[in-house]
Amino acid sequence: MNAETDLKSQLPGLDNDDTPVRGFSPALSGKTACVVGSGFGGLALAIRLQSAGIATTVVEKRDKPGGRAYYWEKDGFTFDAGPTVITDPPCLEELWALTGHDISDDIELMPVFPFYRLNWPDGTNFDYSNDEESLRQEIGKLEPEDIAGYHRFLDYAAGVYEEGYVKLGHVPFLDFKSMLKAAPALAKKQAYRSVYSIVSSFVKNEKLREALSFHTLLVGGNPMKTSAIYALIHKLEKDGGVWWAKGGTNRLVAAMVKHFERLGGTMRLGDEIVQLHSLGNRITGVETKSGWRQDFDAVASNADIMHSYRDLLSTSKRGGDYAKTLSRKKFSPGLFVVHFGLEGTWPGIPHHMILFGPRYKGLLEDIYDNGVLSQDFSIYLHHPTVTDPSMAPPGKSTFYALVPVPHMGKLAMDWSELGPILERRILDEVGRRLVPDIHDRIVTKFHYAPKDFAGDLNAHLGSAFSLEPILTQSAWFRGHNRDDVVRNFYLVGAGTHPGAGIPGVVGSAKATAGLILQDLSVPA
Repeated sequence: MNAETDLKSQLPGLDNDDTPVRGFSPALSGKTACVVGSGFGGLALAIRLQSAGIATTVVEKRDKPGGRAYYWEKDGFTFDAGPTVITDPPCLEELWALTGHDISDDIELMPVFPFYRLNWPDGTNFDYSNDEESLRQEIGKLEPEDIAGYHRFLDYAAGVYEEGYVKLGHVPFLDFKSMLKAAPALAKKQAYRSVYSIVSSFVKNEKLREALSFHTLLVGGNPMKTSAIYALIHKLEKDGGVWWAKGGTNRLVAAMVKHFERLGGTMRLGDEIVQLHSLGNRITGVETKSGWRQDFDAVASNADIMHSYRDLLSTSKRGGDYAKTLSRKKFSPGLFVVHFGLEGTWPGIPHHMILFGPRYKGLLEDIYDNGVLSQDFSIYLHHPTVTDPSMAPPGKSTFYALVPVPHMGKLAMDWSELGPILERRILDEVGRRLVPDIHDRIVTKFHYAPKDFAGDLNAHLGSAFSLEPILTQSAWFRGHNRDDVVRNFYLVGAGTHPGAGIPGVVGSAKATAGLILQDLSVPA
């Protein structure tokens, strides 16, 4: 092997005819980066760094990539851990386009319609979508006078989408000045109000208020407290639709891994990072449980934010100091998820359903404030086989039923004892409202509780979405995309700006990648 050939093998930015691929930066050749964790945010960041010519290694604790987008295969069924709602496909397409590739070569995204069916205990159904005429009819069934109010709400959502997502969703907030600069526009949009409060100012029907505010729960936020800026989700869905990755969310993860490795990136699975060694204000090495150790120019953590500082940076003063700060913040609730496979197919049950309980505000107070496991609950029901039959054996169906519960800091329960009881209650409710003989039809089932989030994902308090997305924990008040003290340590994912959800963590990757590329381009 001659020197020229050897050089080419080390430069993933060169193709066979020596032409740099789109996005590759020769100035970054020879630079290295490590991404801790392979969730959507971590993989998106790794793809961006590798696309720019930085030799990037992703280190993952578990046997499969994906983080919260893990999956299980049992008795012929495929069970995605989540997330299951894909919005804003362009934010994903961009990861392939950086190097002139096409996402459709690696994964098929399938439209979901309706986006959600909302169901209340009195039997009322509401199908939410972006089809103007059918949505007008759905609103009219609840309250004809709210049709005009809904359209005014959409105008509001479009405004906060422009300010909160287009302008700020990919921009790091590294100092308080950046927050002050954004404050006037956010104040004009009344970001200090809650989503529920804003919705209520446009529509009067209580069911419609619930239908237009529940979305914050999908990113860990209480509709009664989460900033009204999150109304932007409606604009995001209206313009881009709701999608499903054929074969499951796990196949989207697999496609991202395939693309990352195609660019020359390295995946290291089943080897947990135990220490980020530091000296002064720099990380000097990454060490795993197996004893593997390597130095990198930049290290970014897609792991839980508390775990990143308290545990991985435990030998650094900065790690202990910021962990104390984080311990005083509010974390999102936990989730209890029942995965089950049924005999039979259910064309009448849509892909996504919300089965509201008898209470809304009171239930949210029990989950977020009181730390009470209530007798009543609301269920997010996921039924992917109605869109994609490949998720189950022929003639069978895959489901999961998800219930928000207080995190382990508010509810100190023995989930090994409580889990089977709550699982039965949830299945009973799904049976009562949708599948009367559900217990006779169950082929396989298992549940996943806050203690599993804590053990498998190092999630602080078993929280499913990291820091709660309230205004005082958003943007600059959230974990910074680049640490303030350890200059080559970065964050990506739900614990940093802009927050949870696929568009959120992919946006965080864009913000963080920009900082890393900028920092590594500057001569040492």
